[in-house]
Amino acid sequence: MRLFETHAHYDDEAFGEDRDQVLERVYHSGVQRIVNQGASLRGCRDTLKLMEQYPFLYGAIGVHPEECGDMTMEDLAWIEETCKNDKCVAIGEIGLDYYWPEPDREIQKKWFAEQLELARKEKLPVVIHSRDAAADTMEILKAHKAEEIGGVIHCFSYSKELAREYVKMGFFIGVGGVVTFKNGVKLKEVVQEIPLEHIVLETDSPYLAPVPNRGKRNDSGNLLYVAREIASIKGLSPEEVCETTWENACRLYRLPIADDKEGILEAYDS
Repeated sequence: MRLFETHAHYDDEAFGEDRDQVLERVYHSGVQRIVNQGASLRGCRDTLKLMEQYPFLYGAIGVHPEECGDMTMEDLAWIEETCKNDKCVAIGEIGLDYYWPEPDREIQKKWFAEQLELARKEKLPVVIHSRDAAADTMEILKAHKAEEIGGVIHCFSYSKELAREYVKMGFFIGVGGVVTFKNGVKLKEVVQEIPLEHIVLETDSPYLAPVPNRGKRNDSGNLLYVAREIASIKGLSPEEVCETTWENACRLYRLPIADDKEGILEAYDS
């Protein structure tokens, strides 16, 4: 089975001591493509380095709502130039996060909107982070005609009704380790409700490891646990879930469905 990791943070310091070993292991376990998410300007720069180093790793470039408090138009111009890299496949991780009082909500909205328009200009999909901000996220996406941009709602945490609305807009729903949790009832309902053709797999590594590794450092090798849980909920085989979500992720990030396994193995062997 081949797996597509649509959302990870391998630039995180949690992988500082064994990053190469982890990435080689997860690749050989079947995770043949990974998209690393830039969440801060530093994270974006580190993502660029990872994109150069690992043939199977791609990047999303953008500033997370928690990191946008000091963002400037010069920073946006840097993102615009940087996202022209051939291995940059999205603008992300962007959006709104109202869990914490800072940054100010109006500042978050401003940079969310600016990055959405950058994605439109560069013809790239968006990776949306939305936490405790369901109404404002949808309002901004509709105001900017995000259905014309396309993308994924990462780590989906809202209702099945809202998931249906995003699916109607053409968005994908990112499903990760929370679907395996006993208290992940809402996400299980979402998975049951929406077509498999609108679901992509993610881990958000190093965070949110699925059962049976909950509480430990997460990595893309845990994607299969997510796929198996989706398969159980939908009455499908894990193989069907893996293959369909692979194709979905390729459509999301506008990559060819055929993988480049031989070339990557040669790169590892050289």
